This record gives sequence, structure tokens and C-alpha cells, in this order.
Amino acid sequence: MKTKQPCSPDAPRVPRGPACSITGRKVLPLVALAVLLAFTALFAGCTAAPGGADAATISPLNGTVTKVEVIHFTAPNQCYSCVVLGDYAEETVKTHFPGELGSGKLVFDHVDVADPEKKEIVERYGATGSSLWIGTYDDQGGFSKEEDTRVWYKLNDKPGFMQYLKTLIGMRLAGDFSQ
Repeated sequence: MKTKQPCSPDAPRVPRGPACSITGRKVLPLVALAVLLAFTALFAGCTAAPGGADAATISPLNGTVTKVEVIHFTAPNQCYSCVVLGDYAEETVKTHFPGELGSGKLVFDHVDVADPEKKEIVERYGATGSSLWIGTYDDQGGFSKEEDTRVWYKLNDKPGFMQYLKTLIGMRLAGDFSQ
């Protein structure tokens, strides 16, 4: 025996609601989409991470920048992406900042977080695994550190990675913390 659907015209005892009408069946998906879009618009600005591009642009240093360190922290067993991150960062620094590297205003290094000889720098930055950190020093003895997680999203685009990191390092060398 076949059961009758509540929206069936042959079911006189069941009142048909707006979802059963042709208009209701066409409008309901549009209403659901409108609600979804409204929530997306309301909460779109709540996804920025602290310290990201939306962070305050006030310099954390009081003086003039004297040195910038770009440190690729590694773990004892690196994955392919971790190796690529370090290679791209090193190539970016050597290609675009040879003068700053030579003068000591810019320093680049690969540091194994498990190396006991590197314990001081690992603790200064707070690194716990494979990561890229930028440390900026000023002439007043100030130090600012930042882990750049955005580079991980650029590993499939070497020119984009290099352009991004070149711009960021150039900004830090100039004392610009707006990005």
C-alpha cells in the first residue's frame, strides 16, 4: 500500500503549508541562502588572527632599526614543506639583500630547535618547531619578534613567496611594522 505524502493534493485531511506550495518550494532555498549570506557578512571580520595583517601598525620599537634577523627554525626531522620554506627564505635573503647581509644589518640562519648550542636563540624567539621568525633590533636595545605564518601559504608559488618576504624584510629594515 502506497502512503500519501502530506503535500499531495490527494491528502485532504493534512493541511498544506507554505513549503508545499509551488511558491514555497521556490522561495525556501532563496531564504536559506539569504540567511547564510547574512551570517557570512556579519562574521567576516572576526577571522583575523592576532598579530596578522589586521594588527596595530604602531612600531613595537622606540628607536631606529639597527638589525633584522630572519631565522628559519627547524626540527630534527623536517618534512618537505619545512625544507622548502628554509630554502626559499634563504634564497630570498641572499638574492635581494646581499649588501645588508654583508654589513650585518640583516642576518639569516637555519636553527635546529633541538640543538643545545642554540638554546639561547630558541628561547629568545620562543620557537618550538619548524617556523620562520623575524626579529628586529633598535638602537635603544629594543627587540621585537614575530613568527610569520603567512609564508606557509605561499610555498606553491616561489616568485610570490620571494616577493612577499622581500617586501616584509624591507619594511622591517625601514622600521615599518604595518604589515
